[in-house]
Amino acid sequence: MNQTEPITESTNGVTDMEEYMFDLNGYLVLKNAIDADHLSQLNGIIDHITSLQPPLSTGEWYGCVHAHSYGGKEGLNLQQIYEGGEPFERLIDNPKWINQVKHFVGGEGSFDYKHGPLFIDENFANVRGPGEAIGLHSGGHAASKRNQFRFRNGKFMCGQINILMALTDIGPGDGATMVVPGSHKSNMVHPQLKEKRMQAGQLASVDGVEGAIEVHLKKGDAILFTDTINHGSAERVNSGERRIVVYRYGPSWGFFRHPYRPSAELLARLTPTQREIVWPSAHTTLRREPNRIPNTPVVATV
Repeated sequence: MNQTEPITESTNGVTDMEEYMFDLNGYLVLKNAIDADHLSQLNGIIDHITSLQPPLSTGEWYGCVHAHSYGGKEGLNLQQIYEGGEPFERLIDNPKWINQVKHFVGGEGSFDYKHGPLFIDENFANVRGPGEAIGLHSGGHAASKRNQFRFRNGKFMCGQINILMALTDIGPGDGATMVVPGSHKSNMVHPQLKEKRMQAGQLASVDGVEGAIEVHLKKGDAILFTDTINHGSAERVNSGERRIVVYRYGPSWGFFRHPYRPSAELLARLTPTQREIVWPSAHTTLRREPNRIPNTPVVATV
């Protein structure tokens, strides 16, 4: 007679079933990851930024938040959004997902923890309206070390785990995130990747991609996924806005994807735990003192 092993929960809060489904599909949906009051604060800050007159243009700064685009019709990215205020700072180590992220990034007891358990190499809010989407990208075939999916010696060792948070309800027609479940393990390029990939100056979406599904979310829900998975979004056809926030986590020795750096003001405000995730290498610079050459000026370090 076959016996089913009981579902247990490890000390980090990840159940056997969550491990299995993440390994199988490459993503998990985290329900009610952000409470209603926190959502209101996050949306209030984005309301303020997006209502500026004249509107914030790509390449402009609002304080330490940068208006950015990947070059297609993906909507407005607000890069370095953790600089946008305390509600965004609180997301850095949100207890609804931080232990799961640590578990799937892995590396405890190894060099990956040299400077701390995690590092956020990119963080942004995205506001998308009708006629906007993001094309298909990533996939296990690419074998990028930065984004790799690994399971070895009974442990996950993933190069990048994303938390995508829904600040609005995202259902049919809203431009939902789309994934190809299991594609994080694929050895072959998706046959439609070239046709459906992100393209500068053009609308690209994952609509019509074989094997892709829409991941519908209620505001406050989040998706945890390995960046290796084929993903993108459906085109938004409904009126109104789709709002999400993405924080990308990897090992502590990683570095920033874009040429952004956290401000001194942000680092001063953060808790020690948050600061370790935002700038884990901050304490690793060796000062050039004492110098046996007399009267050598001290060289400033970042």
